[in-house]
Amino acid sequence: MNLPLSRVLATFFVLLLVAGCRTAPVYNVDRAALTPPPNATMEEIDNAIVRAGAQLGWQVTKATPGNLVARLPIRTHLAVVDIRHDSKEISITYKDSTNLNYDPEENEIHSNYNGWIQNLQNAIFAQVAAI
Repeated sequence: MNLPLSRVLATFFVLLLVAGCRTAPVYNVDRAALTPPPNATMEEIDNAIVRAGAQLGWQVTKATPGNLVARLPIRTHLAVVDIRHDSKEISITYKDSTNLNYDPEENEIHSNYNGWIQNLQNAIFAQVAAI
C-alpha cells in the first residue's frame, strides 16, 4: 500500500513540530555551594558571575551586591533569571521569558531553557573558583 508522498511529508512535519515543542519542569538552582577563595569579595564574585554569563551570551546586570539579573536573548526567545549569592551559596531562579512556552501552573518551560541554566551554573562555578 503506497501512501501519497504529500501525506508522508505532512506526517513527518507534524512529528517534527511536536518534537520541537517539548517542555520540562523549570530548572532552578537553589542554594548551590560556591567555592571562591577565602579572601574573595562580593564584588569579585559579582564580576565573576558577569564574566561567566557574558561568555555564554547572557547580559548580566548588577541590581545590588549579591543580586544580579541575567537575560539571554536567542533569536525570538528570551530567558530572564535572578541570580542571588553570598560568599558560600548561589541561587538562579526563573524570572521571565518570551517564546519559551512557560506554563506557570505546571511550572514547565521549553526544555532548552534548562540546558542554558545548567551551562550558566557551570560557567559561574568555574569563574568563581578562578578568582
